[in-house]
Amino acid sequence: MIVHWHRRDLRPGDNRGLARAASADEPVVPLFVLDPSVLEHASPVRVACLLEALESLRSWYRAHGSDLLVVRGEASTVVPRVATTHDAATVVWNEDYSGLARERDQAVRTALADEGITAESVHDAIHHEPGSITPNQGEHYSVFSYFWKKWRDRDKRAPADEPEAGDLAAVSGDSIPTLADLGVDEPEATPPTVTTAAARERVADFCSGPIYEYAAMRDYPAESGTSRLSPHLKWGTIGPRELYAATERAADRAERDADRESVREFQRQLAWREFYAHVLAFNPNTVTENFSGYENEIDWRDDPDALEAWKAGTTGYPIVDAGMRQLRADGWMHNRVRMLVASFLTKDLLTDWRAGYAWFREKLADHDTANDVGGWQWAGSTGTDAQPYFRVFNPMKQGREYDPDAEYIREYVPELAAATAAEIHGWHDLEPAERERIAPDYPGPIVDHADRRDRAIELFERARGEASE
Repeated sequence: MIVHWHRRDLRPGDNRGLARAASADEPVVPLFVLDPSVLEHASPVRVACLLEALESLRSWYRAHGSDLLVVRGEASTVVPRVATTHDAATVVWNEDYSGLARERDQAVRTALADEGITAESVHDAIHHEPGSITPNQGEHYSVFSYFWKKWRDRDKRAPADEPEAGDLAAVSGDSIPTLADLGVDEPEATPPTVTTAAARERVADFCSGPIYEYAAMRDYPAESGTSRLSPHLKWGTIGPRELYAATERAADRAERDADRESVREFQRQLAWREFYAHVLAFNPNTVTENFSGYENEIDWRDDPDALEAWKAGTTGYPIVDAGMRQLRADGWMHNRVRMLVASFLTKDLLTDWRAGYAWFREKLADHDTANDVGGWQWAGSTGTDAQPYFRVFNPMKQGREYDPDAEYIREYVPELAAATAAEIHGWHDLEPAERERIAPDYPGPIVDHADRRDRAIELFERARGEASE
């Protein structure tokens, strides 16, 4: 037999590792390991998504005469034990690119080698593996626009076929544990449905129309202008080649150049995910360290009260608070708002980006290490392709521009339900008595944006050695 070890590839189709295992002349034993050293970095909402995806994948295997073995324990112990139990000479898995995952995988390789079992890994989660798109000098691009030009023009593999029933071993597994079994609390947010069926339905819906409006509508959080596929990409309930092929078919159906450009813009966002995966693969320390160095340390503020107000969505900046409350309610946040709340934390509250990254890691259903670290370091002006330190998002302007009627804000900040859009977007300019009259339960701004913008620029200039103390 041959074991396929599922990780972030919880799907039967367009799964290169599973297809590789199925191409052998041995029945495939499907395995997933609930590794405590990995679960300790998870959160209730993501574990809930994981368990649902596992149940769905198990149902597929059972419908094809097999089963998904879901085993608890350290991967370096479990994987060799399962392989030995089933007399498997080879274990196949799909590569992951975080430092934690690579340490785990090396431990598993060593343990398998000790048992005389071959380990084989396959690049599956992205189209072009790290090291395949490079500048003339260096291991990877640190500016996205250059990466995008090469990524865009590279051929993409076709989706891998699902295995057939005859490719799979007739195994039987135990029940999948519950959140309570794992000692995990019920999530605060309502988890999204994360299954391959749900992913394919969303892809079909998105590519049948909204993708042609993506470029125009993607920045408006009150609109259904984005794909909402990020939880599926995080858990791999849809394959990258299957998704890309669907976007190419959408481009072929496009009747206008503008429609095709909109499809291209969505593909560009997919390339961003791969860009950050490449960066993380070569720089695993960026999870805890700045990618871009400064002459001096950045003098981040330590203000627990401000950080708590940001987390709770009580900063007195309506669109910031709407985003933070959406995060807690849905386990997800609109991308434009993610950039805005990250800028607010790092530039208005002058708080270290790592505090924001940690909160997102705790609350997001779609948390992806590479993508989130890349996004937070971009916002904090410490990463690759980072926004210039002097570019600070203005939360009032962002609200007026991207939520002009304050629909998104009112949905997540009900205290402002009776306020007009003008009052909401001008909240910072209102007198305290006027705020009390309009929305007595909603706070005034905890900081002055104009003042904090100036202080943020000074902070970064000192770090760059360009300003006196």
